[in-house]
Amino acid sequence: MKLFILKNTTDRIQFTYRIVSMILLMIIFQLFSLKLLAQSPDQLMKQANSFYQEQQYDQAVITYQKILSQGFESSSLYYNLGNAYFKIGKIGYAILNYERGLKLSPGDEDLRYNLKIANTRTVDKITELPKLFIVQWWELLITSFTFTGLSIITLLIFWIFLLGIALFILSRRASIQRISLMVSSVSLAVLILSVVILISRYNHEAITDYGILTEEVYSVKVAPDYKSNDLFVIHEGIKFVVDDLVNEWYKIRLADGKVGWIPENVFGKI
Repeated sequence: MKLFILKNTTDRIQFTYRIVSMILLMIIFQLFSLKLLAQSPDQLMKQANSFYQEQQYDQAVITYQKILSQGFESSSLYYNLGNAYFKIGKIGYAILNYERGLKLSPGDEDLRYNLKIANTRTVDKITELPKLFIVQWWELLITSFTFTGLSIITLLIFWIFLLGIALFILSRRASIQRISLMVSSVSLAVLILSVVILISRYNHEAITDYGILTEEVYSVKVAPDYKSNDLFVIHEGIKFVVDDLVNEWYKIRLADGKVGWIPENVFGKI
């Protein structure tokens, strides 16, 4: 009797084990199948470019967006997506993606040129508040490079400074000591300037948020509420600073100093 019970229990354990194993194998097979079916970013990029060349711009937009949804981004991807939006007449989205591309690659001439063309299609022509020349020069300087690029430059200057100090200490020749002292002195001054620019660039990215209106037209509100009074009207493609957030409403500031509130679903952050 005991042997019968033991055998029956063993059979049940083996049966349960087989069922669990089959379920696990099915899950693994499904996951593997999904992985095989999922297209890589390179495949999607080729497909999107093909749609673009065939003038199927709506399909190109959808396919470029799939790449972004997988967590991949690049200046060339934003450039192509901006071009596709431009072709279907969505100027706000085109400008938004050009701006996002320039954030990754500030020196990209193609992005700058296409952004300039797209901006000519916008309705609002905002006259920016006048700035001192030194302020304009400084803003241009800190936005000419990415934060990563500035970090690499700063690191290289730091190593040049260390090399100059090392040569000055280890060398026994007066001529080499003079050269190394001059190199280390100049590199130290450049290093300090580079660190200041790097910090300013970080603050610029971390503190200042910019947005682009993607709706064709929107009336900016006095307060973060649909029932509040209208302040002024803006059109798609306009760029503004995003200052504050209250209950899915954002406080924006235009280049001419105007301030108001818009909901988050009518614009995109750069």
